[in-house]
Amino acid sequence: MTAPRNRALTPAELNAFGEELDALRARTVASLGERDARYIRTIIKTVRYSQVAGRVLLMAAALLGGLLVAGQPWAWLFWPVWIVGTLTLAFAKILENMELGHNVIHGQYDWLGDPQINGQTYDWDIVGTADNWRHTHNFRHHTYTNIRGLDDDVGYGLLRIFPEQKWRPFYLLQPPIAVIFALLFQWGIAIQDLKLGRWWAGKMTSAQLRRKSAPVLRKVGRQLAKDYLIFPALAGPFFLSVLLGNLVANGIRNVWTYVIIFCGHFTANAETFSKDCLKNESRGHWYLRQLRGSSNLTGGGWMNLLSGNLSHQIEHHFYPDIPANRYAAIAVEVREICVRYGQHYNTGSLPRQFGQVMWRILRHAFPSRVRKTVPLIAEAEPAPEAA
Repeated sequence: MTAPRNRALTPAELNAFGEELDALRARTVASLGERDARYIRTIIKTVRYSQVAGRVLLMAAALLGGLLVAGQPWAWLFWPVWIVGTLTLAFAKILENMELGHNVIHGQYDWLGDPQINGQTYDWDIVGTADNWRHTHNFRHHTYTNIRGLDDDVGYGLLRIFPEQKWRPFYLLQPPIAVIFALLFQWGIAIQDLKLGRWWAGKMTSAQLRRKSAPVLRKVGRQLAKDYLIFPALAGPFFLSVLLGNLVANGIRNVWTYVIIFCGHFTANAETFSKDCLKNESRGHWYLRQLRGSSNLTGGGWMNLLSGNLSHQIEHHFYPDIPANRYAAIAVEVREICVRYGQHYNTGSLPRQFGQVMWRILRHAFPSRVRKTVPLIAEAEPAPEAA
């Protein structure tokens, strides 16, 4: 695959690049209003109604399961109703996770003053706590995007996705590990901030781990009880069909979230950076690092909705606290700015981008050489020698 043509920017160009993107942010923030409020409240209603619809359909499927056992008419409807109920619940969980939870926790709607969607208090429908996510994602990932040793999202401590990551024999197992990680993605998010590796290496005591784990265990208990005990129990003797529907819905949500997040950061042209890039990092330099470490997805309105608008990962990394429903419009100007400054705007279809991710996972399971990339800042030209 041919590497994109990026141009190293001079300090003056970096400043101008940052100023243009800052100005775009200011114009967007100034235009926020009722349209954005209606949008997020519509999302809240859609999540609620689809959750109710999905769970009612799974209960109806459980009743049809009784007819199936008894050999009664209409029993053939069991599987169609169960499948529609499971997919409806999966849709609700995806929408709540991506377009509601992720974006609200970023504080995108704090300006509304609505306690229901406050970024510091909202908790979402996964086993991971929002407090841990605010630290690992909102702070560490968005501050240190793709910086090796600072951004824990670079491989999540399990995968070698970039050649700059040191190879170890353990990475030979990463293709099957990646599949398991996709299926259990919410569990990976739940334990990410616990730093189990530090405990395993003896750098954290068991008492410290217990304290850090307590909120996570409480959240896990609530989620397991809701999806795998309370709602299935309402179906009585046919609780297994409801339990299975919840399990599959959670699995679909896990895999979809995994795919979207990996496509946003680990495509062929995404880059990682050393800690040295933080020295005297300007605003323009920060924007450029976000651009070089992020990838977008094409696909239109449904892709935007189901990805929580992370189909515009570049714009999200530029403006994580701006309502995500604005990203599609912002992207037009962002792309034009990137072109003028000679920067590759990394975007592509879901099959194309995820194909690149899968190739990375397979290729870098084996030793690989560090690639050559264009520096973020152009080297200063040497001063002319005195005559």
